[in-house]
Amino acid sequence: VQLQASGGGLVQTGGSLRLSCAASGLIFSSYNMGWYRQAPGKQRELVAEITNGGFTNYADSAKGRFAISRDNAKNTVYLQMNSLQPEDTAVYYCNARSVFTYWGQGTQVTVSS
Repeated sequence: VQLQASGGGLVQTGGSLRLSCAASGLIFSSYNMGWYRQAPGKQRELVAEITNGGFTNYADSAKGRFAISRDNAKNTVYLQMNSLQPEDTAVYYCNARSVFTYWGQGTQVTVSS
């Protein structure tokens, strides 16, 4: 199983980024997919998740600014991030969860003030 995250980068406060996570080696449509992040010195935390049925859940910090979506035909989950703030700076990881849980390698998001 591979989860390949991409789309991170450096952006100014108020900017936007779209993260993508391409999955392979699993039956993507049957997995709940999530985005987590880990800032330096902090624990990894959930940002957003989408179930295999399309239901979504967001951390309070992401509500109203981020949107998670999935394309089962492309085996890809996305995270659209708008109104980015310096506190959003972190490594963002995608996660696939069913009976087993898999993690991607992470993509760095840096928001400059």
